Amino acid sequence: MPAMPLVELPPGVEMVTLPNGYRTLAYTHPQPHAHAPAAQPVPVWAKTTALLAPTLGGGIAAAGFGISYAAPGLIAMTEALWAAIALIAAGTLAPLLLRAGRGSGGRGAGPVQHVTQNITASGMFGRATGTLNQR
Repeated sequence: MPAMPLVELPPGVEMVTLPNGYRTLAYTHPQPHAHAPAAQPVPVWAKTTALLAPTLGGGIAAAGFGISYAAPGLIAMTEALWAAIALIAAGTLAPLLLRAGRGSGGRGAGPVQHVTQNITASGMFGRATGTLNQR
């Protein structure tokens, strides 16, 4: 059968090369010549998001950088707070322990002193006078 020239092929028929290398005629879907779509403006939310993304990332990076520099100071502050808590606990418990030890220490309890103080003043800003009574 004689070969048909390519210029005489009907529309939708083309010469194609198959994966195994053979060339043959095949029906193809005609591709309409579509014009490129008109460029649309970028929405405001997309611009805002595009501007916020590096800012947010930079803020997170700066926070991590600051925390890495602040870590030694934070560790020192926690140690200072624990020392302060220990000092408060010692100041609170020491009198209780001394009183408990004094009563059963075998030395005997000393006399209890009673002090009475009477203070009088005339008016809000008047001079105060007082007496001290010891028993």
